Amino acid sequence: MNSTASTDELPSSTAPLAGVRVVEVSSFVAAPLCGMTLAALGADVIRVDPIGGAADYRRWPVTDDNESIYWAGLNKGKRSFAADFRNPDAQNLIRDLIIDAGVLVTNAAGRSWLDYDELATIRPDLIHVQVLGRADGTGAVDYTVNAAAGFPQVTGAENVSTPVNHVLPAWDVSCGLYAALSVASAVYRREITGAGTKVVLPLEDVAFATVGNLGYIAEAQLGRPVREKVGNSVYGTYGADFATSDGARFMLVALTPRHFRDLTELTGTAEAVAALESALGVDFRDEGTRFEHRHVLNSLFGAWFSRHTADEVEKALGGTSVLHERYRTFAELAADPRVTDNPMFHKLDQPRIGSYHAPSTPMSFDGRYPEVRPAPANGDDTAEVLTEHLGLTDDEIDALAASGTIRISQKEHA
Repeated sequence: MNSTASTDELPSSTAPLAGVRVVEVSSFVAAPLCGMTLAALGADVIRVDPIGGAADYRRWPVTDDNESIYWAGLNKGKRSFAADFRNPDAQNLIRDLIIDAGVLVTNAAGRSWLDYDELATIRPDLIHVQVLGRADGTGAVDYTVNAAAGFPQVTGAENVSTPVNHVLPAWDVSCGLYAALSVASAVYRREITGAGTKVVLPLEDVAFATVGNLGYIAEAQLGRPVREKVGNSVYGTYGADFATSDGARFMLVALTPRHFRDLTELTGTAEAVAALESALGVDFRDEGTRFEHRHVLNSLFGAWFSRHTADEVEKALGGTSVLHERYRTFAELAADPRVTDNPMFHKLDQPRIGSYHAPSTPMSFDGRYPEVRPAPANGDDTAEVLTEHLGLTDDEIDALAASGTIRISQKEHA
């Protein structure tokens, strides 16, 4: 842990969702991210998987021993229950765990033993969050949803005519956070009214809602000009990336007249920019005007960057109001003090994986961050969960394990 971790950690007993129990039946990104977020906020989250793990249990990136770094990252702080999903006895056990917990998060569709209507007849105040691909129940993932959302058509260099996908699974991340918000809202509602909630959250609708909220749908329906690719420029304002003399690149954004003025003064182009304004009959205090004339402005500013090293550029920009950042690799970020000295990150000893800096939530509570706990292996907590929540004896648990209904395992250490 960081040296400040002991004072920066929020005790689990006082975490915002302490006392809430959640069963998660999931895979991949959105639903696991929901469960991990709830666990970080203090909920007791039991991830239920098939014996051997779901489809994401060995997903890349992996260690040399084929242990999934990806899976460990999205399942921190949970407990693991493993069972044979095809076995009716296992299905009954999972159903009983859901009824006991009172909250289910899942992206598994078509399983009657996870159906809201059936479960709610047993526990009417059940909170049931179902993540779907599309609203009609058909399958979709982030990368197919993204293709329909319009963004690939405006992503990439200006001279590239083909769609360009972004690497970040933005819709999965947004969906997972919406799902966590749904659980927290429904728990609050249940505390007040005693009522359960059926939440249906299609991944596709998360993307389409975002497109609408950001104005893209209204822009198209109102007949505005079709958006085109603008490369690394920022639509509607001034933003551009520049190369330094030693090959580094910086992203700059000048949102306000002050930002833009500081950029012209830094680059020694104030007189040239003023002359350009006069020649064109424009006013660069208007951000839309800066965007429209971005190419000629880029040429003026780019000359200064090409004459200076990255360190010189970083130091010079640091003395201005210009919004900027150097482009970095994941490896460079991992070694950056903004990670290694950040109280949000804690040095985590993750069994099967190793020791590394793992994040808590990006928000602190009263100056403290929720505790960071390692991810379990498949079935690590099966016996504990059955004893604690369903009252099964050791002999009953051993019999279920011997029959292949469940998997029990000993927790490993890093």
